[in-house]
Amino acid sequence: MAESKPKPKIKKEAVPIPKQKPEERRRNFNEVALGYTEEQALEEANRCLQCPKPQCISGCPVEIEIPAFIKLLREGKYEEAIAKIKEKNSLPAICGRVCPQEEQCQMKCVVGKVGEPVSIGRLERFLADWERKRGFKIPEIAKPTGKRVAVIGAGPAGLTVAADLAKLGHKVVIFEALHLPGGVLVYGIPEFRLPKSIVQAEVDYIQRLGVELKLGFLVGRTYTIPELLKERGFDAVFIGTGAGLPAFMNVPGEDLGGIYSANEFLIRVNLMKSYAFPCYDTPIRIGKHVVVIGGGNVAMDSARSALRLGAEEVCIVYRRSREELPARKEEIENAEEEGIICKFLAAPLRFIGDEKGWVKQMECICMELGPPDDSGRRRPVPVKGSEFVMDTDTVIVAIGRTPNPIIQRTTEGLQVTKWGTIVADENGKTSLEGVYAGGDIVTGEATVISAMGAGKKAARAIHEYLMKK
Repeated sequence: MAESKPKPKIKKEAVPIPKQKPEERRRNFNEVALGYTEEQALEEANRCLQCPKPQCISGCPVEIEIPAFIKLLREGKYEEAIAKIKEKNSLPAICGRVCPQEEQCQMKCVVGKVGEPVSIGRLERFLADWERKRGFKIPEIAKPTGKRVAVIGAGPAGLTVAADLAKLGHKVVIFEALHLPGGVLVYGIPEFRLPKSIVQAEVDYIQRLGVELKLGFLVGRTYTIPELLKERGFDAVFIGTGAGLPAFMNVPGEDLGGIYSANEFLIRVNLMKSYAFPCYDTPIRIGKHVVVIGGGNVAMDSARSALRLGAEEVCIVYRRSREELPARKEEIENAEEEGIICKFLAAPLRFIGDEKGWVKQMECICMELGPPDDSGRRRPVPVKGSEFVMDTDTVIVAIGRTPNPIIQRTTEGLQVTKWGTIVADENGKTSLEGVYAGGDIVTGEATVISAMGAGKKAARAIHEYLMKK
C-alpha cells in the first residue's frame, strides 16, 4: 500500500497587520493600518492551502482567482500576481483596504475552519501598494469597437464598468457631478481608512486605459439620459450614482444647531478637508460631547472622525445589541481601542436645545430585542418607562442613505421602486433600451465591493448588447 502524503501543517493564526498605536492615531488622520511588509506578506501567503476546489473565489463579488494570485505572490512573482488580480479587479488597493473580506472570500476559506482564514484582503493590498510604488503596467486593450458608453457616476460601480468596457475596446466617458472622482470612496470614507491619494492613483490607472472623465457634470441637469443617447451619440448608458441622500429619524428637535447628517459631516471632513482648516476653507463645529446615532461603518467613521477633530468624548448610540452591529468587526475594534464608547439598546426620542437653538441634550428610551424583522435581525422594542437624558453638544445621525432622485425624475420611462432605487435585472438592465444600472442606486446602500460586482455584471451585459446592436 502506498504511503499517504502527510497533511500540511497549518498555522492557525493570521499574520497581524501593523497599525498605528491607538493613543497616537486618535489625534491624526493618517492611515491606521500600515500594511504588510514583504516578509509578513510571504508568511501569510504560505498559509494558503492552494485547494484543488477553492471556495474563496465563489465568495468574491468580482471573481478574483484568489489561489492563483497567492501562489504567484509566494513564489515572489509580484508583477504576475497583481496582473492576475487586475484581470478581474481594477481597484485592488481600494478593495484591499475597505472590502469586508471577512464576510465574503475569507468566510469561505478552508483554513478558517481550523483557525483564522487567510488574510486575502491584506495580501491584495500588499500587491497593489507594491505596484503603485513602481508604476502601473497597462494591460493589452482590445481593438476599438467604435461604440461609445456614458457612465454616470465615478464611484466604485461606475469605475468598474468603465475599466472593463475600456479593456474590451469601447470608448467610455464617465460623468461625475462632484469636483473629484471616487464617489463614496472620497466623500464617505475617512482618510485614516482610505487615503485619497490611493483613490486618485486607481482612477489615474483607469484613465490610462482610455477612459475619459468629465467632472462637475450633473446628469439630469447638464444633460439628461435621453439627450446623451439621442443627441450626444452614446450607444449605451450605465447609471452608478449611488445613494447619497441622507436619512433622518423625524423626531422633535432634529433641526437644532449642532445636529448633522453623517453625509454632510463626512463630506465636510473627507471631501472638503475640514480637518485641515484653515488650510482648507471648510470649518466644522465639534463640541466636547459627541453622540453618533447608528451602528454601521458610516457611524464608526463619523465617531472616529469626531474624536480626531478634538471631541473629549464620543458615544455611539445603537438601538440593538453589540451582536447585531452591522459595522465591520475590525472597525468596531479600532473604534473601541481609540476610546469610542458604545451604548447599546437605546434609541433617541427627542433633542433638547438651549436658548440659542443649539442641541444640549438628547432624550432616549431603552430597547429590548423582540422577534426577528424582515432583515432577519431581532426587532428592537421600546421598554416602557425607561426614558433617560444624555448631555450632548454635537449629534451625528448615521442611520442610512437613499438615492438622489434627479436622474429618476428626468428620465421618462425609467422604472423605479417606492424607495427611489432603479429597477434592474441581475445584469443591470433597466426598463429602457440601452440603459443599465448597478450598485447602491439599485440595491440601496451597500458595500463598495458589492457595487463593483454589480458593475462587472453590467459591463458584460453592455458589451454583449453593443456587439449585437
